[in-house]
Amino acid sequence: MSPFGTRVRRLEDARLLTSGGLFVDDLRVPELAGAAHATFVRSPVAHAVVTGVDASRARAHPGVLAVYTAADLDGLPAPRAFPGSVPGGEFLVEPLLAGERVRFVGEPVAIVLTDARYGGPDAAELVDVAYRRLPAVVGPARALLDDTLLFPQVGTNVADQRGRDGYDDAVFADADVVVDQEIANHRVACVPLECRATAAVFDGTRLTVWHSSQNAQRCRSTLAESLGIPLGAIRVVVPDVGGGFGAKIGIDRDAIAVAWAAWRSGTAVRWAESRAENLVAMTQGRAQLNRVRIGGRRDGTITAYRLDVVQDAGGYPRTATLAPVTCTMAPGVYDIAQVQAGYRVVVTNTTPVNKYRGAGRPEATAAVERAVDLFAAEIGMDPAEVRRRNLIAADAFPFRTRTGARYDSGAYQAALDTVLAAADYRALRAEQAARRDGGHRDLLGIGLCVYVEMTGGGGETAEVAVAADGRVTVLTGSSTQGQGHRTAWSTLVGDALGIPLDRIDVVHGDTDLIPKAVGTYSSRSLQLGGSAVRKAAHEVREQARRCAAELLGASAAEVVLDTGSGTWYPVGDPGRALTWAQVAGRGPAGRIGAAVEFEAEHPTFPFGAHLSVVEVDTETGLTTVLRHVTVDDAGPVLNPVLAEGQRHGGIAQGIAQALFEEVRHDRSGNPLGATLADYPAVAAADLPDFELAAGETPTDVNPLGVKGIGESGTIGSTPAVQNAVIDAVAHLGVRHIDMPLTPQRVWAAITRAGRAGRSPQ
Repeated sequence: MSPFGTRVRRLEDARLLTSGGLFVDDLRVPELAGAAHATFVRSPVAHAVVTGVDASRARAHPGVLAVYTAADLDGLPAPRAFPGSVPGGEFLVEPLLAGERVRFVGEPVAIVLTDARYGGPDAAELVDVAYRRLPAVVGPARALLDDTLLFPQVGTNVADQRGRDGYDDAVFADADVVVDQEIANHRVACVPLECRATAAVFDGTRLTVWHSSQNAQRCRSTLAESLGIPLGAIRVVVPDVGGGFGAKIGIDRDAIAVAWAAWRSGTAVRWAESRAENLVAMTQGRAQLNRVRIGGRRDGTITAYRLDVVQDAGGYPRTATLAPVTCTMAPGVYDIAQVQAGYRVVVTNTTPVNKYRGAGRPEATAAVERAVDLFAAEIGMDPAEVRRRNLIAADAFPFRTRTGARYDSGAYQAALDTVLAAADYRALRAEQAARRDGGHRDLLGIGLCVYVEMTGGGGETAEVAVAADGRVTVLTGSSTQGQGHRTAWSTLVGDALGIPLDRIDVVHGDTDLIPKAVGTYSSRSLQLGGSAVRKAAHEVREQARRCAAELLGASAAEVVLDTGSGTWYPVGDPGRALTWAQVAGRGPAGRIGAAVEFEAEHPTFPFGAHLSVVEVDTETGLTTVLRHVTVDDAGPVLNPVLAEGQRHGGIAQGIAQALFEEVRHDRSGNPLGATLADYPAVAAADLPDFELAAGETPTDVNPLGVKGIGESGTIGSTPAVQNAVIDAVAHLGVRHIDMPLTPQRVWAAITRAGRAGRSPQ
């Protein structure tokens, strides 16, 4: 019996909903008894030269154990330079603590250790930092001017650029219609339920770090590199994690500084940031300024597409992958003869940008899906029909795109047709026309998105062991931040070994137990971590078969496992059955185990279609999402409960970006949303019930046939909602509105269109 499609209740939830999770700030282990509490002194200005730091008053304050500044960091290895293409990139480095210059509000300048948690902020106020203010560079357009440089030694604010020398306008020469549009994919905050948190202790021999992260092993290697400590002298433990969304991949500079403070002071140190601190100092997402050009024939055929990306990296370029991934995924689901994509990465005086749910793929999808709608409007064709005419055919897979991606499998037209039918697209268009003809104040908008994304790639580790009491322990390199790994891994192991799920323990996030692993990001867990667990379980099964054969006096070929009862017996003789406890006790050291690595040759490419139905109040600009219908096809579904949960969360975040959430700064680089009173995170009341249609197209990249599902909802929902809002008011003369589509922004677009002479009908 296949484990796929079974709605097993999440095994994690009983503990989480009763005793609660054990997060870093909850730890009460002996090693952290009497720990000092860390508070950062953060820059209140976006761009300045640091002319002096005087910590004498803070050091003399009661309860202060130590104050560290950049001057105390001598002897550490030099920070790694950004691997960009611009000469002078060796200067693009981010210190643990700012010593000479600050480049964003919230950058840490000093760290204060106090004996009481709530004494830290008062003591931090006593650290006197003198700043000589410099003009702030806010936004990618301003950065490209190079009139103020964040890194004068580099000579430009462009940290990396590639692909733009391949632009050729000749590919658009034969097009009947060419459309150009600048599209802002604005900056958003990650807003995990659990803010960043770290605890560390150095016992004179080993540094132990507890950290809220998506991969303990990457934390350990980064700590070793940053602090100059041998890898074997560091242990990283990741307990429960309250959300990551990409921003908790690895370990940030702040947490490294906390670990360094424990190593330097010989005192256990704890740090848990506040929400206000999180909103200005944790890495943020998206932050692209894109220029699209799309050309084609009036019959709806798209013949050429160009995507030019300007990626805002913030004060320091922390990742080299966002803009390249956006360019790789530029053509989306469309078979376009000519595709050009290039990018520039620029530094600005804002919080650094890093990976955030989708990491480059949502940005590519948002650009091409807006471009397709713009093209459809220009030629006067229904946007669903334009999409249908340009989708990659189902028999074309594996398909190599013009940007070099190898799409493994897909059924894009089927996904589009499914959502159109589920939503009753024709009826929606009829209702839309009726509202327009009737002069209604509340207009209906229908937005589409057909998307493909890239997930996985690389490998993962797992170990499965059955003990002499018949219990199973799974050591997995894939860490969890709420996805349901224990449920999924237990299901796979239980299916392979016939052992009840409540006798399976899943362990992750401890480098002493799992020294080699990759971790959780890029929707890789089930396809890589799950494949590794499956591989290990099957190796255990074959070892157990041989042990059972010895005990039964039979050949291995004659021994079978009854997965229903979890017993071993010779073929045709179930009366001589052996339990797992009996068989495992025969193994080395009274257990049977297998440690494996699974490596995938290629990434996988999940896909889907989203249709959003919105209502726009033309007098206030307020948008209400009425329906959201989706197909998110990530191959066979192991557990619908887990898959639907991932889809729900992703759709919610995507709608939030389209309508509500935005990190804003004033001209001086001051954040304008440093609390949740100012940063409008989405709430359940803002959302409708999502209508989830099925699609299960397998891949041949892994033995489970699965692709990633964690980011799909985010990628498809944002452009669908944006297109829907613009569609609602397009007949009024509105051509494009940048996200977030706030009431003020929508109302202003309607008003401008009216002033241009195209008043509401």
